[in-house]
Amino acid sequence: MFADRRIGLALAAPALLFVGLAFLLPVGILLTEGLRTPAGWTLSRFTTFFTDPLALEVTFRTLRLGFGVTIMSAIIGYAVALAVIETGPGNRARMTALFILPLMISPVARTYAWIVLLGRTGLINKAVVGLGLSDEPLRLLFTETAVFIGLLQLFLPLMVLSLTSALENMPADVLPAARVLGAGWLTIFFRVILPLTREGLIVGGTLVFTGAVTAYITPAVLGGAKVLMLETLLYQRVSVANDIATASVIAAILIAMSIATHSLIRRITTRRRA
Repeated sequence: MFADRRIGLALAAPALLFVGLAFLLPVGILLTEGLRTPAGWTLSRFTTFFTDPLALEVTFRTLRLGFGVTIMSAIIGYAVALAVIETGPGNRARMTALFILPLMISPVARTYAWIVLLGRTGLINKAVVGLGLSDEPLRLLFTETAVFIGLLQLFLPLMVLSLTSALENMPADVLPAARVLGAGWLTIFFRVILPLTREGLIVGGTLVFTGAVTAYITPAVLGGAKVLMLETLLYQRVSVANDIATASVIAAILIAMSIATHSLIRRITTRRRA
């Protein structure tokens, strides 16, 4: 046993060394920048950040959009994943390919495509004005709604793929058995589907939330300077103000958000299963 464990550690050593040097060490240095000052170690930079009204507004906006995108992705993702599972094997492969296809397109191209749709001369405004719903084009770009739509479209495939995989691993006879026993659709979902697919929901929710709160291109293009999020604020602090210390504080907050959200989703789904 000990020999096998040593062999396993020896085989994993190169990968662990690479992760430590390429990821853990840079992240550790980055996080310590927000705590280290010429006078010593302190939390003063975090206190200053959270007493800034603009920083608080940006933080709450980032959380609001992150949770909103995650919840909406879960709702749509379950509906789509159930539809995929109910189809035959051939159609299932085709539908899965349709959701994988957007992941092969650059996020920059996918984000700029929304300008064609949401701009003042875009397809949506042309339809609104043409149908007489409004006398002038609506202001859709550079709003939280535009950022929300862009982030949802960007990360929804990750949730769909995670839930589809979880549903495929679910026993095939549990849903017919629940129907035979007289369970309604809501009862089946909350008492059968949700507990058996909790791992897929945890993985998908973590990927979507982490991607939504750390994405830069979509908020920068669709939100601009009017809809700042933590990642765009971080970029401004580094590239414009050259404020590495505040950027380190923002990076630490983003990492803490991701870890806390993963723990929250896991705890909620675990209680639901219990």
